[in-house]
Amino acid sequence: MHFPSKGAEPSNAPAPESAPPARSWREALAVYREPATLRMLALGFSAGLPLLLVLGTLGFRLREAGIDRAAIGYLSWVGLMYAFKWAWAPLVDRLPLPPLTTLLGRRRGWLLLAQAIVIAGLAGMALIDPSTRLEPLVWCALVVAFGSATQDIALDAYRIESAATDKQAALAAAYQTGYRVAMIWAGAGVLWIAARAEVSGMGGYQNGAWKVAYLAMAASMVVGVLAVLLSPEPQRRELPAPRNAREWLQDVLVEPFADFVRRYRWQAVLILSLIAVYRISDVVMGIMANPFYVDMGYTKDEVASVSKVFGVIMTLVGAFVGGVLSARFGVARILMLGAVLSAASNLLFAWLAGQGHDLRGLIAVVSADNLAGGIASAAFVGYLSSLTNVNYSATQYALFSSMMLLLPKYIAGYSGEFVDHFGYAAFFNATAALGLPVVVLVALALRSTGKGHSALPDPAPTR
Repeated sequence: MHFPSKGAEPSNAPAPESAPPARSWREALAVYREPATLRMLALGFSAGLPLLLVLGTLGFRLREAGIDRAAIGYLSWVGLMYAFKWAWAPLVDRLPLPPLTTLLGRRRGWLLLAQAIVIAGLAGMALIDPSTRLEPLVWCALVVAFGSATQDIALDAYRIESAATDKQAALAAAYQTGYRVAMIWAGAGVLWIAARAEVSGMGGYQNGAWKVAYLAMAASMVVGVLAVLLSPEPQRRELPAPRNAREWLQDVLVEPFADFVRRYRWQAVLILSLIAVYRISDVVMGIMANPFYVDMGYTKDEVASVSKVFGVIMTLVGAFVGGVLSARFGVARILMLGAVLSAASNLLFAWLAGQGHDLRGLIAVVSADNLAGGIASAAFVGYLSSLTNVNYSATQYALFSSMMLLLPKYIAGYSGEFVDHFGYAAFFNATAALGLPVVVLVALALRSTGKGHSALPDPAPTR
């Protein structure tokens, strides 16, 4: 696949492909020691903290508060905020924020503003009891999701601009590591805090305990704030100044998307279709995971230890393995591996649904599922990064990552009703079946490799 060099305008004509040089295992691992990779650990933590607090963990809290499964499913549409971030990504890509841009730079200025929005929204969620005032809590969750999505836009652009294309898989793995560490804290940490803040002997849902837990999460965003303040701004690219408002709109809103179509032509349809469904099995299944744990009788401490800590550690292992394998064998092959593993692992949840309260079974299923998800995520983020033109990195990456969530999040909104009508086992089997079109699309993309502008990077040769 032909990619423009940093700061260069992409060619409209196909370029002949040359296979990347083979790397030894030692060279593949050395990329994790580079400063740009290490910075992604802290910045990834900032990105990963809000997500579960408005989606996964919130589902546990709402189910414990007596909110029905259908409502929890519909409330997952809060996550569609992430799917529409492309709409304001051009502003994040180009619009300055005085005085933040002057003091910190364009990328870090937007990151700091987004983090402030997340903190405010989490504080609001902490102070509202969903059992009596569900609507205001949903609005606060939307604020958190908006701030988090904006942070993602700026952070993805920062990551892409911080290293060359061949380092993006490793940066993605490091980013995923920080992201997943934050998810341990936002998943297990919030459950542990809530469990220990409960008043002994009261029983039932206690909002005061969740208030303490969510305020702790809001305070934890200081890690992201410090990471932004201590990280360098990528070298600023001087772009030609627009002559009028029409030219500015053309450059900011139209050109990022037109550039992608020019570079990939008919392959753009295949690429966008693959992006739209690649993570569909995981995203749809994940919405009902926490209500499933509550309904199966797992305690906060059990879910925190197994799903939110051990499971996330397995995701970290998967992300690390996915990053190394992508560097060694190429992103294309690992994309296929991730697609197969992600769909197959959902079948294990269908098995677990018939076991009742089985802690050992939960450990085994969560281990396999998160290992598969980590491998898929590292390869997929590396793939998305390889598709962007650095001149439009924030807008194009936001488009890709938004498309990744739009269809899965929409379908996931009906997951509660599906479970109510057919049960958990049928639901998990159905989410596994959703992964079959993904395998077909990756196979088609692999077949296109080497034909002009290919839909996948060439697989790295092995020794």
